[in-house]
Amino acid sequence: MNFSDINGKNITVLGAERSGIAAAKLILKLGGIPFVSDISADDKMSSRIAELTALDIEFELGNHSERVYNAEYIVVSPGIPSDAYVLARAAELGVPVISEVEFAFNFCKGKVIAITGTNGKTTTTSLVQHILKTAGLNSFAVGNIGNAFSESVLDDSSDKYFVLEVSSFQLDHIVNFKPDSAVILNITPDHLNRYNNDMKIYAASKYGIFKNMDENGTLVINADDNLLVDDYIHTTANLQKFSLKEKVLNGAFIKDKNIVFAAEGKELFFFPVEQLLISGMHNVANAMAAVISVLPFVNDYALISRALRSFPGVEHRLELVKTINGVKYVNDSKATNVDSVFVALQSFDTPILLILGGKDKGNDYSVIHDLVQNKVIKIFAIGESAEKVFKYFHKIVKTEIKRDLAEVLESANSEARKGEVVLFSPACASFDMFDNYEHRGKVFKQEIERIAK
Repeated sequence: MNFSDINGKNITVLGAERSGIAAAKLILKLGGIPFVSDISADDKMSSRIAELTALDIEFELGNHSERVYNAEYIVVSPGIPSDAYVLARAAELGVPVISEVEFAFNFCKGKVIAITGTNGKTTTTSLVQHILKTAGLNSFAVGNIGNAFSESVLDDSSDKYFVLEVSSFQLDHIVNFKPDSAVILNITPDHLNRYNNDMKIYAASKYGIFKNMDENGTLVINADDNLLVDDYIHTTANLQKFSLKEKVLNGAFIKDKNIVFAAEGKELFFFPVEQLLISGMHNVANAMAAVISVLPFVNDYALISRALRSFPGVEHRLELVKTINGVKYVNDSKATNVDSVFVALQSFDTPILLILGGKDKGNDYSVIHDLVQNKVIKIFAIGESAEKVFKYFHKIVKTEIKRDLAEVLESANSEARKGEVVLFSPACASFDMFDNYEHRGKVFKQEIERIAK
Protein backbone atom coordinates (compact mmCIF):
# COMPACT_ATOMS: atom_id res chain seq x y z
CA MET A 1 0.00 0.00 0.00
CA ASN A 2 1.16 3.54 -0.75
CA PHE A 3 1.00 5.30 2.62
CA SER A 4 2.45 8.53 1.24
CA ASP A 5 -0.64 9.45 -0.79
CA ILE A 6 -2.62 11.25 1.93
CA ASN A 7 -3.62 14.60 0.52
CA GLY A 8 -7.25 15.24 1.47
CA LYS A 9 -7.59 11.83 3.13
CA ASN A 10 -8.65 10.94 6.68
CA ILE A 11 -5.85 9.42 8.77
CA THR A 12 -6.45 8.30 12.36
CA VAL A 13 -3.70 8.53 14.97
CA LEU A 14 -4.08 6.32 18.04
CA GLY A 15 -2.34 7.82 21.08
CA ALA A 16 -1.85 11.48 21.92
CA GLU A 17 1.62 11.27 23.39
CA ARG A 18 4.84 12.52 21.77
CA SER A 19 4.91 10.29 18.67
CA GLY A 20 1.16 10.54 18.09
CA ILE A 21 1.17 14.33 18.17
CA ALA A 22 4.17 14.36 15.81
CA ALA A 23 2.39 12.05 13.36
CA ALA A 24 -0.72 14.25 13.43
CA LYS A 25 1.38 17.34 12.69
CA LEU A 26 3.05 15.60 9.75
CA ILE A 27 -0.32 14.48 8.36
CA LEU A 28 -1.57 18.05 8.60
CA LYS A 29 1.49 19.46 6.85
CA LEU A 30 1.16 16.97 4.00
CA GLY A 31 -2.46 17.85 3.34
CA GLY A 32 -4.10 14.94 5.15
CA ILE A 33 -6.91 15.21 7.71
CA PRO A 34 -5.68 13.86 11.06
CA PHE A 35 -7.99 12.60 13.81
CA VAL A 36 -6.35 11.76 17.16
CA SER A 37 -7.92 9.27 19.56
CA ASP A 38 -6.57 8.46 23.03
CA ILE A 39 -8.21 6.29 25.66
CA SER A 40 -6.68 8.39 28.45
CA ALA A 41 -8.52 11.36 29.88
CA ASP A 42 -6.41 12.42 32.85
CA ASP A 43 -4.82 15.73 33.81
CA LYS A 44 -1.51 14.79 32.17
CA MET A 45 -3.19 15.24 28.78
CA SER A 46 -3.74 18.99 29.24
CA SER A 47 -0.62 20.05 27.33
CA ARG A 48 -1.47 17.65 24.49
CA ILE A 49 -5.02 19.04 24.33
CA ALA A 50 -3.66 22.56 24.10
CA GLU A 51 -1.29 21.58 21.28
CA LEU A 52 -3.96 19.81 19.24
CA THR A 53 -6.44 22.64 19.78
CA ALA A 54 -3.91 25.24 18.65
CA LEU A 55 -3.35 23.24 15.44
CA ASP A 56 -7.10 22.83 14.90
CA ILE A 57 -6.68 19.03 14.87
CA GLU A 58 -9.79 17.09 15.88
CA PHE A 59 -9.39 14.63 18.73
CA GLU A 60 -11.20 12.53 21.31
CA LEU A 61 -10.15 11.43 24.78
CA GLY A 62 -11.42 8.74 27.13
CA ASN A 63 -12.45 6.22 24.46
CA HIS A 64 -11.95 5.05 20.88
CA SER A 65 -15.17 5.81 19.02
CA GLU A 66 -16.32 4.38 15.69
CA ARG A 67 -14.88 7.45 14.00
CA VAL A 68 -11.44 5.88 14.46
CA TYR A 69 -12.18 3.44 11.62
CA ASN A 70 -13.32 6.10 9.15
CA ALA A 71 -9.80 6.43 7.81
CA GLU A 72 -7.51 5.53 4.93
CA TYR A 73 -5.31 3.91 7.55
CA ILE A 74 -4.44 4.13 11.25
CA VAL A 75 -1.12 5.24 12.72
CA VAL A 76 -0.62 3.53 16.09
CA SER A 77 1.57 4.78 18.92
CA PRO A 78 3.96 2.26 20.56
CA GLY A 79 2.15 2.35 23.91
CA ILE A 80 -0.92 0.59 22.48
CA PRO A 81 -0.68 -3.23 22.74
CA SER A 82 -0.99 -5.20 19.50
CA ASP A 83 -3.88 -7.18 21.00
CA ALA A 84 -5.89 -4.07 21.93
CA TYR A 85 -9.56 -4.20 20.92
CA VAL A 86 -9.26 -1.06 18.79
CA LEU A 87 -6.66 -2.78 16.58
CA ALA A 88 -8.60 -6.03 16.39
CA ARG A 89 -11.65 -4.05 15.31
CA ALA A 90 -9.60 -2.23 12.66
CA ALA A 91 -8.48 -5.60 11.29
CA GLU A 92 -12.09 -6.80 11.14
CA LEU A 93 -13.06 -3.72 9.15
CA GLY A 94 -10.05 -3.96 6.86
CA VAL A 95 -8.48 -0.67 7.96
CA PRO A 96 -4.65 -0.92 7.69
CA VAL A 97 -2.63 -0.21 10.83
CA ILE A 98 0.97 1.03 10.75
CA SER A 99 3.40 2.27 13.38
CA GLU A 100 4.50 5.89 13.67
CA VAL A 101 7.99 4.81 12.54
CA GLU A 102 6.55 3.21 9.39
CA PHE A 103 4.45 6.31 8.74
CA ALA A 104 7.38 8.74 9.04
CA PHE A 105 9.67 6.51 6.94
CA ASN A 106 7.38 6.87 3.95
CA PHE A 107 8.20 10.60 3.88
CA CYS A 108 11.89 10.38 4.79
CA LYS A 109 14.41 11.61 2.21
CA GLY A 110 17.58 11.15 4.26
CA LYS A 111 19.59 8.12 5.35
CA VAL A 112 18.29 5.96 8.20
CA ILE A 113 20.41 4.02 10.68
CA ALA A 114 18.00 2.01 12.85
CA ILE A 115 19.00 0.47 16.16
CA THR A 116 17.05 -2.05 18.20
CA GLY A 117 17.76 -4.60 20.93
CA THR A 118 16.61 -5.24 24.46
CA ASN A 119 19.45 -3.29 26.05
CA GLY A 120 21.95 -0.64 24.95
CA LYS A 121 19.79 1.07 22.31
CA THR A 122 20.04 4.59 23.70
CA THR A 123 23.78 4.48 24.28
CA THR A 124 24.43 3.04 20.82
CA THR A 125 22.06 5.47 19.11
CA SER A 126 23.72 8.41 20.86
CA LEU A 127 27.20 7.14 19.97
CA VAL A 128 26.29 6.69 16.29
CA GLN A 129 25.02 10.26 16.16
CA HIS A 130 28.17 11.44 17.96
CA ILE A 131 30.36 9.79 15.30
CA LEU A 132 28.30 11.31 12.48
CA LYS A 133 28.44 14.77 14.08
CA THR A 134 32.19 14.42 14.57
CA ALA A 135 32.39 13.70 10.83
CA GLY A 136 30.47 16.92 10.16
CA LEU A 137 27.35 15.18 8.89
CA ASN A 138 23.85 16.54 9.45
CA SER A 139 22.60 13.93 11.93
CA PHE A 140 19.73 13.53 14.38
CA ALA A 141 19.02 10.99 17.11
CA VAL A 142 15.29 10.26 16.87
CA GLY A 143 12.61 7.74 17.77
CA ASN A 144 12.72 6.72 21.39
CA ILE A 145 15.19 9.50 22.13
CA GLY A 146 15.20 13.07 20.89
CA ASN A 147 12.25 13.98 18.67
CA ALA A 148 9.76 11.49 17.32
CA PHE A 149 10.65 10.34 13.81
CA SER A 150 7.58 12.13 12.38
CA GLU A 151 8.66 15.37 14.02
CA SER A 152 12.12 15.07 12.49
CA VAL A 153 10.96 14.54 8.91
CA LEU A 154 8.69 17.59 8.98
CA ASP A 155 11.58 19.49 7.39
CA ASP A 156 13.56 16.71 5.73
CA SER A 157 16.32 16.77 3.11
CA SER A 158 18.46 14.14 1.40
CA ASP A 159 21.63 15.19 3.25
CA LYS A 160 20.23 14.28 6.67
CA TYR A 161 21.10 11.19 8.69
CA PHE A 162 18.45 9.88 11.08
CA VAL A 163 19.76 7.62 13.83
CA LEU A 164 16.58 5.88 14.88
CA GLU A 165 16.16 4.05 18.17
CA VAL A 166 13.30 1.60 17.70
CA SER A 167 11.58 -0.76 20.11
CA SER A 168 9.81 -3.99 19.27
CA PHE A 169 6.48 -2.14 19.62
CA GLN A 170 7.45 0.22 16.80
CA LEU A 171 8.50 -2.72 14.62
CA ASP A 172 5.24 -4.61 15.16
CA HIS A 173 3.39 -2.60 12.53
CA ILE A 174 5.88 -1.93 9.74
CA VAL A 175 5.28 -2.55 6.04
CA ASN A 176 7.80 -0.67 3.88
CA PHE A 177 10.33 0.34 6.55
CA LYS A 178 13.80 -0.23 5.11
CA PRO A 179 16.77 1.35 6.92
CA ASP A 180 20.08 1.92 5.14
CA SER A 181 21.89 0.41 8.12
CA ALA A 182 20.34 -1.61 10.96
CA VAL A 183 21.59 -2.95 14.29
CA ILE A 184 20.21 -5.66 16.58
CA LEU A 185 22.25 -5.39 19.78
CA ASN A 186 20.77 -8.31 21.74
CA ILE A 187 17.51 -10.10 22.47
CA THR A 188 16.80 -10.99 26.10
CA PRO A 189 13.52 -11.31 28.04
CA ASP A 190 11.60 -8.02 28.14
CA HIS A 191 8.05 -6.85 27.49
CA LEU A 192 6.97 -10.48 27.53
CA ASN A 193 3.60 -9.38 28.89
CA ARG A 194 3.06 -7.89 25.41
CA TYR A 195 4.19 -11.07 23.61
CA ASN A 196 2.27 -13.86 25.37
CA ASN A 197 5.40 -14.64 27.44
CA ASP A 198 6.93 -16.11 24.28
CA MET A 199 10.53 -15.18 23.46
CA LYS A 200 10.14 -16.38 19.87
CA ILE A 201 7.32 -13.91 19.25
CA TYR A 202 9.33 -11.10 20.86
CA ALA A 203 12.43 -11.99 18.81
CA ALA A 204 10.38 -12.14 15.60
CA SER A 205 9.29 -8.58 16.28
CA LYS A 206 12.94 -7.49 16.49
CA TYR A 207 13.76 -9.30 13.24
CA GLY A 208 11.30 -6.99 11.52
CA ILE A 209 14.00 -4.34 11.41
CA PHE A 210 15.65 -6.10 8.44
CA LYS A 211 12.70 -7.77 6.70
CA ASN A 212 12.75 -5.29 3.78
CA MET A 213 16.53 -4.85 3.58
CA ASP A 214 18.52 -5.94 0.53
CA GLU A 215 22.14 -6.02 -0.68
CA ASN A 216 22.28 -2.21 -0.55
CA GLY A 217 21.88 -2.17 3.23
CA THR A 218 24.11 -3.15 6.15
CA LEU A 219 22.78 -5.36 8.96
CA VAL A 220 24.80 -5.52 12.20
CA ILE A 221 24.10 -8.31 14.70
CA ASN A 222 25.52 -9.63 17.96
CA ALA A 223 27.27 -12.93 17.24
CA ASP A 224 27.23 -13.81 20.95
CA ASP A 225 23.43 -13.80 21.19
CA ASN A 226 21.79 -17.19 20.69
CA LEU A 227 18.70 -15.60 19.14
CA LEU A 228 20.85 -13.84 16.54
CA VAL A 229 22.58 -16.85 15.03
CA ASP A 230 22.41 -17.70 11.33
CA ASP A 231 19.44 -20.05 11.87
CA TYR A 232 17.25 -17.01 12.58
CA ILE A 233 18.82 -14.27 10.44
CA HIS A 234 17.78 -14.65 6.81
CA THR A 235 18.74 -11.60 4.79
CA THR A 236 20.39 -10.48 1.57
CA ALA A 237 21.78 -7.40 3.32
CA ASN A 238 25.50 -6.96 3.94
CA LEU A 239 25.73 -8.94 7.19
CA GLN A 240 28.23 -7.71 9.80
CA LYS A 241 28.80 -9.22 13.25
CA PHE A 242 30.34 -8.11 16.52
CA SER A 243 31.57 -10.38 19.29
CA LEU A 244 33.20 -10.18 22.70
CA LYS A 245 34.00 -13.90 22.58
CA GLU A 246 35.30 -14.87 19.15
CA LYS A 247 36.94 -13.59 16.00
CA VAL A 248 34.63 -12.63 13.14
CA LEU A 249 35.50 -12.18 9.47
CA ASN A 250 33.27 -9.16 8.89
CA GLY A 251 32.63 -6.78 11.77
CA ALA A 252 34.41 -6.38 15.11
CA PHE A 253 35.99 -8.52 17.82
CA ILE A 254 38.39 -8.29 20.77
CA LYS A 255 42.10 -8.96 20.42
CA ASP A 256 44.79 -8.09 23.00
CA LYS A 257 42.52 -5.55 24.78
CA ASN A 258 41.74 -3.83 21.49
CA ILE A 259 38.56 -3.65 19.44
CA VAL A 260 39.51 -4.86 15.97
CA PHE A 261 37.36 -3.91 12.98
CA ALA A 262 37.65 -6.29 10.04
CA ALA A 263 36.38 -6.91 6.50
CA GLU A 264 36.73 -10.27 4.73
CA GLY A 265 39.17 -11.33 7.45
CA LYS A 266 41.41 -8.29 6.90
CA GLU A 267 41.96 -6.05 9.92
CA LEU A 268 41.02 -2.48 8.99
CA PHE A 269 41.87 -0.68 12.25
CA PHE A 270 41.81 -1.17 16.00
CA PHE A 271 40.81 0.86 19.06
CA PRO A 272 42.11 0.29 22.63
CA VAL A 273 39.28 -0.68 24.98
CA GLU A 274 40.82 1.37 27.81
CA GLN A 275 40.32 4.57 25.80
CA LEU A 276 36.52 4.33 25.93
CA LEU A 277 34.98 6.75 28.43
CA ILE A 278 31.91 4.52 28.80
CA SER A 279 32.81 1.61 31.06
CA GLY A 280 31.81 -2.05 31.03
CA MET A 281 32.06 -4.79 28.43
CA HIS A 282 28.43 -4.17 27.42
CA ASN A 283 29.55 -0.72 26.28
CA VAL A 284 32.45 -2.26 24.35
CA ALA A 285 29.82 -4.26 22.45
CA ASN A 286 27.73 -1.10 21.94
CA ALA A 287 30.78 0.73 20.57
CA MET A 288 31.50 -2.12 18.16
CA ALA A 289 27.95 -2.06 16.83
CA ALA A 290 27.90 1.73 16.52
CA VAL A 291 31.09 1.90 14.49
CA ILE A 292 30.16 -0.94 12.13
CA SER A 293 26.79 0.71 11.40
CA VAL A 294 28.40 4.01 10.33
CA LEU A 295 31.26 2.58 8.26
CA PRO A 296 29.16 2.70 5.06
CA PHE A 297 28.98 6.48 5.55
CA VAL A 298 32.21 7.36 7.39
CA ASN A 299 35.50 5.58 6.57
CA ASP A 300 37.93 7.96 8.27
CA TYR A 301 39.31 5.62 10.96
CA ALA A 302 41.21 8.36 12.80
CA LEU A 303 38.04 10.43 13.03
CA ILE A 304 36.03 7.44 14.30
CA SER A 305 38.68 6.78 16.96
CA ARG A 306 38.54 10.43 18.03
CA ALA A 307 34.75 10.20 18.36
CA LEU A 308 35.00 7.01 20.46
CA ARG A 309 37.50 8.69 22.80
CA SER A 310 35.24 11.70 23.35
CA PHE A 311 31.82 10.07 23.86
CA PRO A 312 30.70 10.62 27.49
CA GLY A 313 27.68 8.31 27.63
CA VAL A 314 23.98 9.15 28.11
CA GLU A 315 21.78 10.50 30.86
CA HIS A 316 19.91 7.95 33.04
CA ARG A 317 22.26 5.10 32.11
CA LEU A 318 24.70 4.34 34.96
CA GLU A 319 24.97 8.10 35.47
CA LEU A 320 26.96 9.17 38.53
CA VAL A 321 24.77 11.92 39.96
CA LYS A 322 26.70 12.87 43.07
CA THR A 323 29.03 11.60 45.76
CA ILE A 324 27.82 12.50 49.25
CA ASN A 325 30.04 11.69 52.24
CA GLY A 326 31.90 9.13 50.15
CA VAL A 327 28.69 7.43 48.93
CA LYS A 328 28.09 7.32 45.17
CA TYR A 329 24.52 7.89 43.96
CA VAL A 330 24.01 6.36 40.51
CA ASN A 331 21.02 6.97 38.23
CA ASP A 332 20.25 3.98 36.01
CA SER A 333 16.57 4.78 35.46
CA LYS A 334 16.92 3.55 31.86
CA ALA A 335 17.20 0.01 33.28
CA THR A 336 13.64 -1.12 32.58
CA ASN A 337 14.36 -4.86 32.60
CA VAL A 338 16.29 -7.40 34.66
CA ASP A 339 19.10 -7.83 32.15
CA SER A 340 19.91 -4.13 32.41
CA VAL A 341 20.17 -4.50 36.18
CA PHE A 342 22.47 -7.50 35.66
CA VAL A 343 24.81 -5.26 33.65
CA ALA A 344 24.58 -2.47 36.23
CA LEU A 345 25.43 -4.77 39.15
CA GLN A 346 28.44 -6.11 37.23
CA SER A 347 29.74 -2.57 36.87
CA PHE A 348 30.54 -2.07 40.59
CA ASP A 349 33.02 -3.75 42.91
CA THR A 350 31.82 -1.99 46.07
CA PRO A 351 28.77 -2.79 48.28
CA ILE A 352 25.48 -1.71 46.72
CA LEU A 353 22.20 -0.44 48.11
CA LEU A 354 19.82 -1.25 45.24
CA ILE A 355 16.51 0.46 44.43
CA LEU A 356 14.16 -1.82 42.48
CA GLY A 357 10.56 -1.58 41.34
CA GLY A 358 7.96 0.04 39.14
CA LYS A 359 5.55 -1.44 36.63
CA ASP A 360 6.51 -5.08 36.26
CA LYS A 361 6.79 -6.57 32.78
CA GLY A 362 6.98 -10.24 33.75
CA ASN A 363 10.40 -10.01 35.40
CA ASP A 364 12.38 -13.13 36.27
CA TYR A 365 14.58 -12.03 39.17
CA SER A 366 16.49 -15.30 39.24
CA VAL A 367 18.67 -13.73 36.53
CA ILE A 368 20.26 -11.43 39.15
CA HIS A 369 19.95 -13.74 42.17
CA ASP A 370 23.67 -14.51 42.49
CA LEU A 371 24.81 -10.94 41.79
CA VAL A 372 22.43 -9.58 44.42
CA GLN A 373 23.59 -12.19 46.91
CA ASN A 374 27.26 -11.31 46.32
CA LYS A 375 27.13 -7.53 45.84
CA VAL A 376 23.98 -6.03 47.35
CA ILE A 377 23.69 -5.23 51.05
CA LYS A 378 20.12 -3.90 50.93
CA ILE A 379 17.20 -3.54 48.52
CA PHE A 380 14.61 -0.77 48.60
CA ALA A 381 11.42 -1.83 46.78
CA ILE A 382 9.05 0.76 45.31
CA GLY A 383 6.08 1.01 42.96
CA GLU A 384 3.49 -1.51 41.81
CA SER A 385 5.99 -4.37 41.89
CA ALA A 386 7.27 -3.68 45.42
CA GLU A 387 5.53 -6.74 46.89
CA LYS A 388 6.91 -9.00 44.16
CA VAL A 389 10.44 -7.63 44.72
CA PHE A 390 10.11 -8.11 48.48
CA LYS A 391 8.75 -11.63 48.13
CA TYR A 392 11.64 -12.73 45.92
CA PHE A 393 14.56 -11.02 47.68
CA HIS A 394 13.80 -10.66 51.38
CA LYS A 395 15.28 -14.07 52.23
CA ILE A 396 18.44 -13.29 50.25
CA VAL A 397 19.19 -9.75 51.41
CA LYS A 398 17.60 -7.19 53.70
CA THR A 399 14.65 -5.74 51.75
CA GLU A 400 12.30 -2.89 52.64
CA ILE A 401 9.25 -1.53 50.85
CA LYS A 402 9.19 2.26 50.55
CA ARG A 403 6.46 4.65 49.47
CA ASP A 404 8.49 6.68 46.97
CA LEU A 405 11.98 7.82 45.98
CA ALA A 406 12.02 10.58 48.59
CA GLU A 407 11.50 8.02 51.36
CA VAL A 408 14.06 5.67 49.82
CA LEU A 409 16.76 8.32 49.65
CA GLU A 410 16.10 9.53 53.20
CA SER A 411 16.82 5.99 54.38
CA ALA A 412 19.75 5.46 52.03
CA ASN A 413 21.34 8.72 53.14
CA SER A 414 21.29 7.64 56.77
CA GLU A 415 22.30 4.00 56.18
CA ALA A 416 24.91 4.06 53.38
CA ARG A 417 28.56 4.23 54.39
CA LYS A 418 31.62 5.68 52.69
CA GLY A 419 32.69 3.58 49.70
CA GLU A 420 29.20 2.17 49.06
CA VAL A 421 26.92 2.80 46.07
CA VAL A 422 23.25 3.71 46.06
CA LEU A 423 22.11 2.33 42.70
CA PHE A 424 18.75 3.21 41.18
CA SER A 425 18.31 0.45 38.60
CA PRO A 426 14.58 -0.35 38.74
CA ALA A 427 14.24 -3.34 36.33
CA CYS A 428 10.71 -2.10 35.61
CA ALA A 429 8.80 0.38 33.49
CA SER A 430 8.06 3.76 35.02
CA PHE A 431 4.41 4.24 34.17
CA ASP A 432 3.02 3.32 37.59
CA MET A 433 4.49 6.49 39.15
CA PHE A 434 6.10 8.56 36.37
CA ASP A 435 5.58 9.73 32.79
CA ASN A 436 8.62 7.83 31.49
CA TYR A 437 12.10 6.71 32.56
CA GLU A 438 13.49 10.23 31.93
CA HIS A 439 10.95 11.75 34.34
CA ARG A 440 11.76 9.01 36.87
CA GLY A 441 15.50 9.67 36.57
CA LYS A 442 15.05 13.42 36.95
CA VAL A 443 13.00 12.95 40.13
CA PHE A 444 15.73 10.68 41.50
CA LYS A 445 18.35 13.35 40.78
CA GLN A 446 16.19 16.09 42.30
CA GLU A 447 15.81 14.11 45.51
CA ILE A 448 19.58 13.59 45.68
CA GLU A 449 20.15 17.33 45.28
CA ARG A 450 17.63 17.95 48.07
CA ILE A 451 19.46 15.57 50.38
CA ALA A 452 22.85 17.04 49.45
CA LYS A 453 21.65 20.46 50.62
